[in-house]
Amino acid sequence: MAQESGRIAAVQMVSGAVLEENLEAAARLIAQAAEAGADWVLLPENFALMGPLETDKLAIAERDGEGPIQRFLAEAAARHKLWLIGGTIPLRGSDPQRVRAACLVYDAAGQRVARYDKIHLFDVEIGAEERYCESATLEPGAQPVVVETPLGGLGLTVCYDLRFPELFRHMIGQGMEIAVVPAAFTAVTGEAHWQTLLRARAIENQCYVVAAGQGGRHPNGRETHGESMIVDPWGVVLSSVDKGEGFAIAEFSRARLETVRRRFPALSHRRF
Repeated sequence: MAQESGRIAAVQMVSGAVLEENLEAAARLIAQAAEAGADWVLLPENFALMGPLETDKLAIAERDGEGPIQRFLAEAAARHKLWLIGGTIPLRGSDPQRVRAACLVYDAAGQRVARYDKIHLFDVEIGAEERYCESATLEPGAQPVVVETPLGGLGLTVCYDLRFPELFRHMIGQGMEIAVVPAAFTAVTGEAHWQTLLRARAIENQCYVVAAGQGGRHPNGRETHGESMIVDPWGVVLSSVDKGEGFAIAEFSRARLETVRRRFPALSHRRF
């Protein structure tokens, strides 16, 4: 039976080019969130590395089920006795020139219970001087993932996935009650769309949305938006953090979720 409540934290980082330093920062922030009472902790996209080149992630890519980043996640979850969602880490795929951006979920005993590979890749031109082509270094995933947890159904997404409401609606059909969004939104797109999209996904799916971002300037000169937050099923921002390191933390309430869905049964009114 699902728990009635629990505290969820969304960790914000400004990851750099040195793996060990990033893991030390993540360990410190996880410990702080645990001390604040978190039962769940979400790390941001690319928490282990944001190097000068997009190809830098290939050098630290791990095989599924082994490697220092995966050991770090398992040990941190077990040490603090909390559920830990590892943002994304680079896992080897079928193409040696590309990796999978994998979001890994560990339970409070440090056992891995789920893996989701980012489906939608960020191939866009924001302006004349700002272009991104994730497909050059990432292989896309294909399978949405919802995992049962003590708090309820957890839907996994990553960053650019946030712009595709059909993914979230699909996961509602699989029992999603909480959506996580580890991200590294750019400063420009974050300022324009980040909070709007997060609140929209929460409102239209009547679920909690937990978003952990990168929030600062990185070695490659890229600036990320930050504004990690937790949004309730009515679209209320329960907690947020602006720029730099830190974490947002808030209470998940099953009573709140069920009350919103019962009094405003939009999900049962769908026609398509």
